[in-house]
Amino acid sequence: MAIRFSPMLLRKLPCFSTSLNSSPPSLSAATISPITEEEEVVQVVKQPGFSSASTKNYSIRNLDDIERLFSPVSTVQLLKSSLNLHMAAFDSMVDLGTWVMKSRLMETVIFREIILAVVKHTFYEHFCAGENVEEASRTLQRLWDNGLRGFLDKELEDAVDNESCDRNLQDYLNTVESTKFLPLSSVSFAIVKITAICPIKLLERVSDLLRWEQKDPSLHLPWKTQTFPMLSESSPLYHTLKRPDPLTTEEEQDQLLAQQRLTSLCKKCLEINLPLLVDAEYSSVQPAIDYFTYSAAIKFNKDENPIVFGTIQAYLKDAKQRMVQAMEAAEKFGISMGFKLVRGAYISSERQIASSLGFASPIHGSIQETHACYNDCTSFMLEKVASGSGAVVLATHNLESGRMAAAKAQSLGIGKANHRLQFAQLKGMAEGLSFGLRNAGFQVSKCLPFGPVEKVIPYLLRRAEENRGLLSSSTLDRQLMSMELKRRLKVAILGREID
Repeated sequence: MAIRFSPMLLRKLPCFSTSLNSSPPSLSAATISPITEEEEVVQVVKQPGFSSASTKNYSIRNLDDIERLFSPVSTVQLLKSSLNLHMAAFDSMVDLGTWVMKSRLMETVIFREIILAVVKHTFYEHFCAGENVEEASRTLQRLWDNGLRGFLDKELEDAVDNESCDRNLQDYLNTVESTKFLPLSSVSFAIVKITAICPIKLLERVSDLLRWEQKDPSLHLPWKTQTFPMLSESSPLYHTLKRPDPLTTEEEQDQLLAQQRLTSLCKKCLEINLPLLVDAEYSSVQPAIDYFTYSAAIKFNKDENPIVFGTIQAYLKDAKQRMVQAMEAAEKFGISMGFKLVRGAYISSERQIASSLGFASPIHGSIQETHACYNDCTSFMLEKVASGSGAVVLATHNLESGRMAAAKAQSLGIGKANHRLQFAQLKGMAEGLSFGLRNAGFQVSKCLPFGPVEKVIPYLLRRAEENRGLLSSSTLDRQLMSMELKRRLKVAILGREID
C-alpha cells in the first residue's frame, strides 16, 4: 500500500523536511514517488488477497481525485472549513482569539454572549460536534453517511469530589446509552477520562504511591488489585521525592468508589459491545490512570476483541517500554489488550514541571524523535494485531505516519475489515488523511468532542494553537480544499466538468 504526496508540498511541512528520501527498513513497502506539484495526493492501493473487485486501486490524485476526496462535503461546508483553517493559520488571529478568551471581556455579559456566538459559528462548529448528545449524534450520523465512524467525547472537567464524579459518570452512561439509537457500527468507541470519575487529588496520591513502589518494590499497597506494570525503568519518578503516606481509610474507600464507577461504565459498554477508550493525561497522574485501566482490562478483555483500551503518548521517552511491558503482561494473563496511540498534548506543562524540580524533561528532545517513537510503537502494535494478541487505534494527523502504518498493515496481511486496527483523527483536522484512508478501505473514525461552548473553550484553544502558522498540521488540508473549491468554481462558471 502506498500513500503518495507531492515532494514540493511535503517539503513545506516541518515533519517531512528530512524524510522524503528514506523510511525505516521495516516499512520499506511504503514509497513516495516523484510527482508534480499539480498531482497533490494520496494514493492508496487496496491490499492483495481479496477478490479482483476488492483489490481495485483507489487513488486520490489530480483535480479529479480531489473531487472524489471531498465528494461527500457540500460547497458551503467546504468554504466554512477552509475559512476556519486559514484563519487559524495566521498567528495574529490566534493570538487575538486567545487574548479575548482569557480577558475580562468574558466577564461582561453582553460581550461574553457576542464572543461565544462568534466562536460557536466558527471554530466551535469546525472542531466540535454539538452542545449535547443529541446534536453530537446528528453530527455522527452525517459522518456515517460519508463512510466515516466516530466516537462521542463528552468534554468534562476534572472531578474534585465524589459528587462531581457521580454526575460525570451519569453523563458518560447517558452518552453510551444514546449510541443504541444510532446506525449499527457507526460508533467505534466510548471515551472516558479517569480524571472525571475519580477526584484529581486522589489520582495524585495513588500515582505517588505507585511511583514509590517502583523505587521500593517492598512497599505494600493493600488496596492494589491485579494490574499490569504501569512504570518502567525509564519512567520519570521526580513527582514523588519523598515517601508518601499510605492512603487513609477514607481515601481507600474513594478509590474503591472510583473503580466501581469505571466498572459500571465497562459493563454498560460490554452490554452493547462498544469498546471503551481511556484517555491519557499529564504524567503526574498517569500511573493511577494506567492502574485503573489495566485493572479493568483484566476483568473485561476476555476475548480477541478487547473492550478496554488504554492510551500511550509517544512524546514521552518511556512510551515504548511501558507499552511493551503492558502487552507482555496481558499475554501472560491470556487476554487481548488494546491501545490508542497519540503523540501527546501537554508538552509545555511537562517540561515546566520537570525543569522546576531540576530534572530532565520526560518529553523527547525533538519532534523527529517523537515521530520515530510513534512509528516504532505503531509497528509493534500492528504486529500484535496480526498475531491476534492486541488491538490498536492509530490516532494521528501526521501523513507520514498514516502512510507508513498502511504499508505495515499490508505487509503483515491485516485485513481492512479487522476491527482490531482503526485510524482516528479529531473532527475538523486531517480531513485529507481521513478521507484518503477511508477510500483505501480502512476503518476511520473522527473524535467528536461535544458540550456547551463555554465548556470547550480550553479544547478550542488547543486546536487553534495546533493549527496556527502557515506550516501547521493543517497545511495540506488547506491546499486540498482550495484546489477543490477552485475546481467547483470552474465547473460552476463553465457549466461542465474540467478535464
